[in-house]
Amino acid sequence: MDKKSFDLKTSDTILIEQSLAGNKKALETLIKKYQDWIYNIALTFVGDKDEAADLTQEVLIKIVTKLDSFKQKSAFKTWVYRIVKNHFLNMKRGKYEANATTFEEFGHGLDQLPNESLSDYSYEVEDKLLVKEAKISCMKGMLLCLDRDQRMIYIIGELFEFTDAIGSEIMEISKENFRVKLHRAKKQLYNFMNNKCGLINKNNPCRCSRKTAGFIKMGFVDPINLHFQKKTITTINKMIDKKIAAYSKDVISEYQKIFQEHPFVQSPEKLASIKNLLSSKTIKETFNFD
Repeated sequence: MDKKSFDLKTSDTILIEQSLAGNKKALETLIKKYQDWIYNIALTFVGDKDEAADLTQEVLIKIVTKLDSFKQKSAFKTWVYRIVKNHFLNMKRGKYEANATTFEEFGHGLDQLPNESLSDYSYEVEDKLLVKEAKISCMKGMLLCLDRDQRMIYIIGELFEFTDAIGSEIMEISKENFRVKLHRAKKQLYNFMNNKCGLINKNNPCRCSRKTAGFIKMGFVDPINLHFQKKTITTINKMIDKKIAAYSKDVISEYQKIFQEHPFVQSPEKLASIKNLLSSKTIKETFNFD
C-alpha cells in the first residue's frame, strides 16, 4: 500500500481513506496539501512567523489526531478550517496580539514615529525590500486592531475569498451573520486606512518609506531576516481559486487588492516538520505506523 503514488492533486477522500488505513505517505501528502494554507492564515492572524509556525504545528496535530472523526458532512477543507478557527479563537495571546491596540491608538503610534530617510542608514538588504517589509508589517498590525472574531472572518472572507456559505460553516454562524460581520470588519479597517494610510489616500502624509527606519528601530522589521518575504511562493491573490467571470463586471477594491498582494509564503522547515509530526508517538499509535 505504501508504494501507491500520491501527490497534491490526489483527492482528499482518497488521501483520508488511505491515511486511516495506515498509509504514511498518504497522510504526509494530506498534511502537505494544507500546511502552507494554514501557515499563511496563521501568519496573517498573529503577525509573527515563529508563532505562526507553532500554531500551524498545533493545528496539524489536531487535524491528524481527529481525522477519524471526519464524517464527510462538509468538504474536508471546511472541516480543516473550522479546526483552525476554533484553535485560533481560543489560543493564548501571543507577543504582538497581547499588545494589540485600537485603531485610534495604532494611528497615534504611526503619527509619533518620526519620518526618516533610509539613505541615512546602511543595511545589507535593499531599501525597496525593507520598505515592502515595513508596509506588510504595518498592515498586519492594522489587522490586529480587529478583534479575533472579526479578524478571522476578514481573513477567510476578504483575503482568501471564501463564500458566505463556506465562511458561515467555518465560523458556525448564519450566512447573513457572516456577511454582516465581514462588512463591519471591512468598514472599520478601511475607514482607518482611508483616514491614515498614504497607500490608499494620497492626501494622507503617512508613507511606508518614511516610517521604515522607525519600524526597524522598534523591532517590527528585521533588516537581516525578512519575516514576510522569505520563501515566497507567490502572492495571496494568485493562490485563490478565482472565477474570471465573477470579476468581469466588478472592480476589486484597492483596500482588498493591497492585502491580497501580500506574499503567500512556504511554511518553515516544511518537510522536516511533517516528518517530525509523523514520527511522534501519538501519531504512530493512532495510525499504527511502524
